[in-house]
Amino acid sequence: MIEPAYFHGLLEKNGTDFFSGVPDSLLKDFCAYVTDTVPEERHIIPANEGSAVALAAGHHLATGKIPLVYMQNSGIGNAVNPLLSLVDPDVYNIPLVLVIGWRGEPGVKDEPQHVKQGKVTCELLDAMGIPWVVLSDNRAELDLQVSECYRRIGETGAPYAFIVRKDTFAPHKLAKKKDPAGNLSREEAIERIVLASDKRDIFVSTTGKASRELYELRKKHGMGHGSDFLTVGSMGHASQIALGIALEKKDRIVRCVDGDGATLMHMGGMAIIGTRNPANFQHIVLNNGAHESVGAQPTVALDMDISAVASACGYRSVSVVTTARELDEALSSGFTGPQLIEVRVTTESRADLGRPSTSPRENKSSFMAFIKE
Repeated sequence: MIEPAYFHGLLEKNGTDFFSGVPDSLLKDFCAYVTDTVPEERHIIPANEGSAVALAAGHHLATGKIPLVYMQNSGIGNAVNPLLSLVDPDVYNIPLVLVIGWRGEPGVKDEPQHVKQGKVTCELLDAMGIPWVVLSDNRAELDLQVSECYRRIGETGAPYAFIVRKDTFAPHKLAKKKDPAGNLSREEAIERIVLASDKRDIFVSTTGKASRELYELRKKHGMGHGSDFLTVGSMGHASQIALGIALEKKDRIVRCVDGDGATLMHMGGMAIIGTRNPANFQHIVLNNGAHESVGAQPTVALDMDISAVASACGYRSVSVVTTARELDEALSSGFTGPQLIEVRVTTESRADLGRPSTSPRENKSSFMAFIKE
């Protein structure tokens, strides 16, 4: 394994002192080290990976230095536009060091949403003309790789990528953590939402632990899983999936169980929800101010007013709750949507939290059958 401090030191020696990206579970130890040691003005966790590339480009334009952008390989999709139409040699030719977590690496067991992305990660970089190497966990080899990276960037002025396998980085426990946003855990909040719902209500849950907790809670209470679409991939898009359903199933309440990081990633979706004005749409944002599922790196969601954004976008009612009683009251009062309930929750989750035992295709089939009832 490579100590995050050692890798950071190599980057620093080559003049890289600006970092931007969206956290990833394979990069969490490196991300935690950067969060703990790099000044806040030189480490920005933006809404999405495309924004990370743009931030880094702006840093280079202002300083002439080579910034670093990190992401999970699933975030390549968000980054393709600025990678090809902004920093590419055929356009502005802006140098970047890319560090990409290789979820779904062929031959390595992973969750189903990562399988396809893992298969095509290297091919996507090849198609974009971005040279890459798999980051070594051997110090001597790593030294050579980093030297080659900056040599190539010096010659071309273009991006260069490191692909990171599971367990490449040695552990680094994040020290900088925000105070708890509320006194409810996310799982406790989801349980109250489930128990307050009608059996005909439709659920769409976001990427990460929220969907896993919803699945576990249905088992705990002897309920079926057909009412729930578990958005195990495509982070940030759960609310638009839910909107597409709500517009067609106007006689059913559609509850989107979202996260703060996911909401921020594609926040423009809130404007579409508000302007389409579905009366049966309830948007529940579980806000712990962190990308908790991938290492608890901070988001800016506690430093802004999500409910005010929703109101400005046209949501008919908004509320912010921090206690079980307040959540119960918000859920028990009738609503005409679109409605937003922001639930301030802690970052804690169970160590023994399971994963869905059904495949995404099985989830889709049972969900579509439930909607037809």
